[in-house]
Amino acid sequence: MGLSAFTVIDIDPDLESDEFAGLSAGTDPRTYKQAMNSPDVLHWKKAMLEEINALIQNGTWDIVRLPEGEKAIGSGWVFRVKRNADGSIERYKGRFVAKGFSQHPGLDFTEVFAPTVPMATICLILAIAAIEGLHLCSVDISNAFLKGDLEEEIYMKQPEGFHELGPEYVLRLRKALYGLKQAARQWNKKLHATLIFMNFRRLESDHSVYIYERDGVCIIMPIFVDDITLAAKSQKALDKTVEELAKHFPLRDLGPTSFLLGIHITRDWGKRTVSLSQRQYIVDMLDRFGFSTCSPVSTPIDPGLRLIPEMGATTDEQKEFMFTIPYLSAVGALMYLGLTSRPDISNAVGILSRFSANPGPTHWNAVKHLFRYLQGTKDLKLVYWPDNSGQLFSTYTDAAHGDIKENGRSTGGYLVKFGTGAVSWNSKVQPFVALSTSEAEFIAAVEAGKEIFWMRNILKEFGYNIDGPSLLHCDNQSVIQVAKNPEHHERMKHLDLHFYWLRDAVENGAITITYLPTAEMPADSLTKPLTRQKVVDCRKLMGLDA
Repeated sequence: MGLSAFTVIDIDPDLESDEFAGLSAGTDPRTYKQAMNSPDVLHWKKAMLEEINALIQNGTWDIVRLPEGEKAIGSGWVFRVKRNADGSIERYKGRFVAKGFSQHPGLDFTEVFAPTVPMATICLILAIAAIEGLHLCSVDISNAFLKGDLEEEIYMKQPEGFHELGPEYVLRLRKALYGLKQAARQWNKKLHATLIFMNFRRLESDHSVYIYERDGVCIIMPIFVDDITLAAKSQKALDKTVEELAKHFPLRDLGPTSFLLGIHITRDWGKRTVSLSQRQYIVDMLDRFGFSTCSPVSTPIDPGLRLIPEMGATTDEQKEFMFTIPYLSAVGALMYLGLTSRPDISNAVGILSRFSANPGPTHWNAVKHLFRYLQGTKDLKLVYWPDNSGQLFSTYTDAAHGDIKENGRSTGGYLVKFGTGAVSWNSKVQPFVALSTSEAEFIAAVEAGKEIFWMRNILKEFGYNIDGPSLLHCDNQSVIQVAKNPEHHERMKHLDLHFYWLRDAVENGAITITYLPTAEMPADSLTKPLTRQKVVDCRKLMGLDA
């Protein structure tokens, strides 16, 4: 590109942002060479110039000769087309990154942990916003990782397309850069210090959530790296907070929250609802894997199908065929959907992920079946609105005893509803063999009880008064008796002591475990494949609605 990377560069005035409208960028270029040979090369060059300018203005590095005995880590470009909720192009983005995989622990990094808000917290806050009538807004911190200060001495190769001086010159990093192993941690430390200065308090139950409480104003702020959402009763308070945050960091005020982590968010103030939809994500996923015109089916997985490892690729012909199949990519894309807004596919995705080491044609057919189910249900939304249960939240648990025939293990699941919609759910194979249905159900109930305690803790930090017990619904009478009293001793005496924590929680009045018929159990679909009508019934109980 022939331009110096180390003086501020003017963007081409002929390349205006309105040129983004109507473009179909297709697959994002993955390398510098691909970007430069792309039909959209001018837009990628503009994105690169903007990125380099931001890095220069931030004082991210110094250009130095590489000291003797030191080694420079690699660098590269990452390109992405950012899209709106309807799939239209928002902007082209080029990110200059460090190849942090070549860093060495104890030399150029130590601690790397940084908290990231879990999806359960996001869903809970959105449900609270619906029921309590909170205003929601979003901001995006520009070049967030560059705000973190480095504590180590790190040298890095100069960026492709932007070189200064000779090949012996490298960049000595002064600020954290995307790709460095410690970058997220350093950014989080900077953001934490700023929010504490602004009189926010970090929650103990979730270190990625901050809360501001003063003079009758309460603001809840969940943080996903550099994407910040704010919720409060007062729109004026939100506007004031965004203005103050902008004094500390350059940011984009995205206005009322409508798109968050790939999820389209809509609300109806009159009905007091907030709805989560990933229709566009599903459309893009089906198109990516060649299923955009497939015929729909009515279940996530065929209830009569029993997948086993022996169905994996064994012959040379099968191995050659599966080598051309993007099984891992497809299951990964489905997994994200199952974790964010579609609890109805969680069990199916969990089953499919068990065969990632050696999938076969039968496993791939099951993936195609799930794609066809999504084709017919892509308009489903996870809807939050008030219910008349009288409970702040309700939890449901279920298990399928010994459904993993190859090792005898069981699948357990739980689902937590706040209002009408699910805010937290889990479908997981239990880590050891349960000797009876009661034992499998009891182990699943313990996992659900742990989630109940987390919900109680975070809701207390949000200001809710929780004095009475929280309901845990179970469809197994034996489990209810064991949770209350040491009954069925012969069947349960071998369990590890930590499982009896649930009995203490019931005795102390934190949890009340109660019977719920299987026909009314939304967690049923988290543990086993179901027939069409049961799938429809469980979707409604989960809060999924078109």
